[in-house]
Order: sequence, then structure tokens, then C-alpha cells
Amino acid sequence: MPRPDAVVIGSGPNGLVAANLLIDAGWSVLVLEAQQTLGGAVQSDSAVHPDYVHDTFSAFYPLAHGSPTIRGLGLDKYGLEWAHAPATFGTPFADGRWALQHHDKQDTAASLDALCPGDGAAYLDLVRIWERIGDQIVGSLLSPFPPVKHGLGAALRVSSAGGLSLVRTMLAPLRSMVDERFRGVEAKMLFGGNAVHADIAMDAPGSGLMGLLLVMLGQTVGYPVPVGGAGRLTQALANRFTAQGGEIQLGTRVVEVLVKDRRATGVRTEDGDVVEAGRAVLADVSAPALYGGLVHPDHLPSRVRAKMADFEWDPGTIKVDWAMSGPVPWASKPPVDPGTVHLAESIDEIAQAQLEIKNEAVPARPFLLIGQMAVADPGRAPAGGEALWAYTHVPHTTRSDAGDGGITGRWDRDDCERMADRMQARLEAFAPGFADRVVARRVLGPRDMQELDENLVNGALNGGTSNLHQQLVFRPVPGLGRAETPVKALYLASASAHPGGGVHGACGSNAARAALAHHRVRSVVHGARRSG
Repeated sequence: MPRPDAVVIGSGPNGLVAANLLIDAGWSVLVLEAQQTLGGAVQSDSAVHPDYVHDTFSAFYPLAHGSPTIRGLGLDKYGLEWAHAPATFGTPFADGRWALQHHDKQDTAASLDALCPGDGAAYLDLVRIWERIGDQIVGSLLSPFPPVKHGLGAALRVSSAGGLSLVRTMLAPLRSMVDERFRGVEAKMLFGGNAVHADIAMDAPGSGLMGLLLVMLGQTVGYPVPVGGAGRLTQALANRFTAQGGEIQLGTRVVEVLVKDRRATGVRTEDGDVVEAGRAVLADVSAPALYGGLVHPDHLPSRVRAKMADFEWDPGTIKVDWAMSGPVPWASKPPVDPGTVHLAESIDEIAQAQLEIKNEAVPARPFLLIGQMAVADPGRAPAGGEALWAYTHVPHTTRSDAGDGGITGRWDRDDCERMADRMQARLEAFAPGFADRVVARRVLGPRDMQELDENLVNGALNGGTSNLHQQLVFRPVPGLGRAETPVKALYLASASAHPGGGVHGACGSNAARAALAHHRVRSVVHGARRSG
């Protein structure tokens, strides 16, 4: 193709969102993807068993469904259809109880009140606050920093939504937030289980906001899945893009961003080909990959190179997929089947696993995030079967195994299978006879994940830690809290940029909008110079 206006490196959801927004603005856009498949961490396959569809990485998408950017793309016209499980998420307990979020807030409150009187009213109080200010909070979190429009909207609503009490709630650690509002462990675990989707400790600021955000999104937009697999979301983004003339090249690895006079002019591929970019280069790659390889050090300020040495990843991940002949045989069947299951019985149990990871130990009793995909989308498995997965976090560097001592942290095939056995035993304690229904199993360790998607370094799912020291103006490093980079016309469009991990498209949207805005400014300046 002729020289495109923009080259986008990577076809993950952020890269494809950016590509769509640029082509909507009339730019010509080329997406270059190193892998032979689209989607980054939003893919599905039938590699576990040909009769089952498993999501290779991410699976449930409250942030995508709640994202103004992704909603605004009208992906239903390009083949995307959402499905919901009968209940959003839940936590089982050894004595047979279940904490569940139902689709109707009154049903959620009633179920919590039945477990611990008073917790239902406390839950509805949080929902009412969210209904007043939630859209502004989501908008602020997903906007470029500082979020002027949504930040002002949130400020105007704070008083009616609880004033300083609300601000305190959002800043509080998860443990403090739930202990102040709820008496029962069940309600606390609805929030605690969701908070662990990020890597923030239960006693650290930010964990409360993460738990509140995901619980309230679940109550308002649900935890939907794409009908037919996560790959359908990717394909809809790609279909929309190519329908407008965009081009995608798979199996094309970019090894260098070309810079001239401190400005990105294009890229060089592994095959030695040079692709010029007329206006911008957008990189849906990790910050360490961009600043530690794709851009030559000579083109970066020394302070940026020094700060990148302190970039912190979120923990690694082990993911297990099971093709099952029947549903999960829970010891106590929940009254309504949830799509997502959080397996831990207390905040203390979650905190202990997090502490072990921080101390570079493999958790003895790992927290499990579980997806019952056929519960949400029956077409994922043969009639009566289940396409199940679970993942848990592990340290990047392992010094010990807090369990039986048999896992070394090399994450070779033996290590991965041992960890999968530990996870399966944990699950089977709540679902006796589980193993008898397993038709096939796949284990993806940290190395496997990185091989399938280079952004998932050792299985780090969020593009870097979600802790406050590496968020907002500190993401990916202090001073680079926006999509802009020290190289003109080069933009960071991955989860390593603000606002971070999750399939919401905001990182790609922020990068595309920055590229468009800067090009408009340059056009005005150049026009003024010519007229002068």
C-alpha cells in the first residue's frame, strides 16, 4: 500500500481501537502484528478439545461493555453479540453458602441480607451512590490524565453522592472499605474477589476502588462474554477497521521505530523492510519493549532510560483450561449459576496468597479466578458440558514454594503441571468428583503466555503493576502519564500506559486522540508559516 498516515504496532484490543479511531478520522492506517493471529490477549481457540471453545486469555468483559469508546464503535454491526450468565459472579464457601451478585440489585441485596441481616441495605447504599456518580468515575478513569471533563462532572456530583465520605471510600484499602460497611464475610468477598483482578494488596490504597468499580460494573452492565468466544470481539474490531479500508499484516514483527530529527518516521520489520508513516506511529507494546528495544537509546532522554529500570510488572499467571463432560459438580449448587467464580473464603486468605507472591513464594492456597463459559454462552461446549478455566498469580522470581515445596519457579512443563494439579485440587475441594468430568486439560504457564502474546511478560496480564506508584501520572514511569512519548509522533497505546490493564480500549483511544490532536496543531502551525 502507499505510505500510510499511521502505523499501529500490535493488534491487541488497544491497537485495534486506535486503528479504528484513526481511520474514522480519515487517516490511512496499517496494523502490523508479530503473531499469526489477531487480538493479543483477546483470543479464543479449540486447542483444548475440538468440540469446545476456550478463551485463550481474557474472557469476561465488564470494562469493554461499559467503555464509552468500545460502545461507540457499534461493533454489533460487525458480528459482535454479547451473552450473560444467569448470575454475574459468586464465591462458594465450604459449608455450602454462596455469595452471589444477581442481575437485579434488589435480588443481590436480598441474598446478602439473608446471609447477614443489614448487609443488603449497605449494598444498596453503595449502588445508589454509584448510580449518581459511577459514569463520571468510569469516564475519569478511562480518560487521558488529567480527566478534565469527567473530573469536573465527578466533582459536581460528589456532594450529592456522599461528599468526603465517598472520597474516603474510594481511597480506602479494600479491607477497610468492606469492614466499615459489611458484617458478613459473604458481602466482603463479593468486593474482595473482584479487587484481586488487579495486583493491589487488600490493605493498600486503590484496592477498594478496584473492588468497588468491578462490583458496580457487574451490577450495572454485567460481566458479558462475546457469543462464540473472545475472538469474536477481536474479529468485530478488525472487521470494522478493514471495512473502511484499513490493512492488517500478520506475521510481521517490528524490530525498530525509525526516528529522524527526534520524530518517528516509520518502522523497520524483522525482515528488513521499512514502512514509512506519514503522520504517526502508535505502539500497542509494553513500555519496556518500546523504551528498551524498539526505540534506540540514543533517541531517548537519559532520565527516561533511568526511570524505565524501575518499571514494575504485575505478577505472573498460570491458566488452566478444562473441557468437561458436565457442569462443575459444586458440593452445594448455587441457586443461580454465576459465570465468574472467585475461589477464596476470606479477605485474609487472599491477603496471605498476595503476601506469599510479594515474598517470591508460590502460594500454598492460591486464589482462583474461574470462568464457567458454557454457563454464560452454551455454544462453547457440547450440550450439558462446560468449557471451564481458572487462573492464579505467581511471582516473577521464585525463591520458595509455600505449598509442598515441589514447585521450583522455573515454570517448565513439570512446574506448570504441578501448579495446575494444586489449582485443580483446590477446586475439587469445593466440587467433589470434578476430575471425573474432565475430558481434556491445557496448562498455560508464564512462558507460554509470553510466547503467545509478547506483551504478557511472564504472564503479567495488566501491562505493569496496578499499584498507585505506577498509575496516573506515574504510568509507565513518572513524567510519562499520557500517551505521548519523548519522540514526536510516537505514542504508547498499550496497557503499560494510563489507565492500565483491562479490555476497555482506553489506552488505544488516548493514543489515537493524542495523535489526531497533535497533527491538527502541526497543520495549523505549518499553514500559518506558509501564509506568513
